Amino acid sequence: MTSHMPSRGMISRRVLVATVATSALLGAASVPAFASPPVSAGHAVGHVDCGARLDYQKTVAVGVLKEAFERGDTEVVDRFVRADYIQHNPLASDGAEALKNFAAGLHQQFPDTKYDVKRVISENDLVVVHSNLVLTPGSRGSAVMDIFRFQDGKIAEHWDTLQDVPDGSVNGNDMFSTVSRPQTGQPGPRSLTAANKALVTKAFDRLIVDKDLSALDLYWSAGYHQHNPGIADGVAGARDGLGAYFRAFPELTVSRKRVFAEGDLVAVHSHYVNAPGERGQSVVDLFRVQGGKIVEHWDVLQDVPATSANDNTMF
Repeated sequence: MTSHMPSRGMISRRVLVATVATSALLGAASVPAFASPPVSAGHAVGHVDCGARLDYQKTVAVGVLKEAFERGDTEVVDRFVRADYIQHNPLASDGAEALKNFAAGLHQQFPDTKYDVKRVISENDLVVVHSNLVLTPGSRGSAVMDIFRFQDGKIAEHWDTLQDVPDGSVNGNDMFSTVSRPQTGQPGPRSLTAANKALVTKAFDRLIVDKDLSALDLYWSAGYHQHNPGIADGVAGARDGLGAYFRAFPELTVSRKRVFAEGDLVAVHSHYVNAPGERGQSVVDLFRVQGGKIVEHWDVLQDVPATSANDNTMF
């Protein structure tokens, strides 16, 4: 994840305005105030207030990222992050105080940091934020997937995966845009969440975990759009690119860690290990589903480092 101090008791007005705009872009049904969560953590999915709670979590996640890492604000951490916060970013230690120090240090080194949020989804107590993090103006920056777990209305745990944005791609698509129609970052109706999550889980396990390329014929649309910069567009591009990958690494293992979805967007966080004994990569794959087929894919890949500032692993 990523200093101007807001008035006590609320997030700064300009960040709230930016977050409201972001939530509107992402199709949130409402934008809760930065106060207390609309429902307790004990409410089950499907409760009448579940949608408000998910919107609250999305708004808080985006607000904390933008306020802490664009402005180095530490008060936002005090308000919306648990003191016993669990950190999986290998560069930072556990706890809210460590997060405050990490954010302040990054802001001091890169005062013009921008967290350009592209899409946000939330299911149950989890939120994933797909962003273009730019530390230096004019640079391409990094593609980032931040994953947050909420507890009692506050952020309790965080995972992330970062990848440098390359000069170009073999498919002609950037790492962030929506190409399939409608061209929006909105996650679609939540009534579709369960079915799309089940479809992507089956498709991912068959194609990536089991390395069965025939899954592409069952679960992928003929007009499939690819944002991984090293793989060509379309089902044929996926077949060629993944086929070559599977042949190059016949002992590849992929351990699916968590799947979460909202509407037509489904994210899968996994541990890819190309060969036994390697540390592997943390990967977040994000799929868009329409009409029972996968129509678009984004991903972010990061090598697991040899050392970490915490003992939690990246998973």
